[in-house]
Amino acid sequence: MLSQNRPPKINDLFISRDEPRLRAGWRLLIHGLLIIFLTLITAFAVFIGLSIFGVQISASVEGLPKSVEILISLPSILLATFIARTVLDQRSFRSLGFTFNRQMFLDLLTGFFIPLFLIGLIFVLEWGLGWLKIDTSTQQTQPSLDWTLGILGSFGYFIVIGFQEESIFRGYQLQNLTDSLDLPKGVLISSVFFGFAHLFNPHASLLSILGVFASGLFLAYGWIRTRQLWLPIGLHIGWNFFEGVIFGFPVSGTETFRLISHTATGPKVLTGGEFGPEAGGVLLPALAIGSALIWLYTRSRPPEEVDPSLADILFKPHIFK
Repeated sequence: MLSQNRPPKINDLFISRDEPRLRAGWRLLIHGLLIIFLTLITAFAVFIGLSIFGVQISASVEGLPKSVEILISLPSILLATFIARTVLDQRSFRSLGFTFNRQMFLDLLTGFFIPLFLIGLIFVLEWGLGWLKIDTSTQQTQPSLDWTLGILGSFGYFIVIGFQEESIFRGYQLQNLTDSLDLPKGVLISSVFFGFAHLFNPHASLLSILGVFASGLFLAYGWIRTRQLWLPIGLHIGWNFFEGVIFGFPVSGTETFRLISHTATGPKVLTGGEFGPEAGGVLLPALAIGSALIWLYTRSRPPEEVDPSLADILFKPHIFK
């Protein structure tokens, strides 16, 4: 923690005042390099293993099956984060927000179902305004076993994605930035990282980066109100699942299995077009409603476990002094 009575500065990320460990900037850099290094090693091991068993897969990253992607990314990210947290941070992996108790299940379930309401509102709004045209449903074109497996497979994939990305952005990055700077800067900078992490998604644009940035603020609010990662993980999983699988929108520019097939016909600046709602104006009111639902869900938590509203965190940093 900071020990001098002066406002934190960006160079505090790298220049230690009196901590016996590396400053957060170096820890974040090493964590990122660890992810890249372990991903390369794991990818090599997976491709060798698959070739031994005669499994042929595309050499293109974009062509990787989701199962292979998970085999590569999940162990790499978890191991890199575990090493960084225990060795560089000198803290337990659980301290990132992985306390196992009954509350974790409530946070996961609540987080998962909040996006059902939010994405549902977006769908009804766009449908009512004539901004989307429903083409067909999977139940009409595929056998029941196929779409059942499609739902389960997509659900499992989004569980992994939610766990991975929240471990990085609301876990390691946000919390190290907060330790070195303060909570408002930690929230803002980690959300910027989150936005630019989706820069190379299909159909990405400036609006999509801003939308994912806003989504990062929303997910960070889940951690702020609980100091655990379970609520943000649930929100992340639920958002991707209901957005893509149930309501048929693109998930941050990527296509996934979906029960409803529809075509966006409304203005892209509002609907997000091929990228999905994260790149459209419909996102902001949905996130505002979602933030209110998070506040309602956490309002009975003990005061010492809950921080002020997101507006206070972003625009009134003096409250933490």
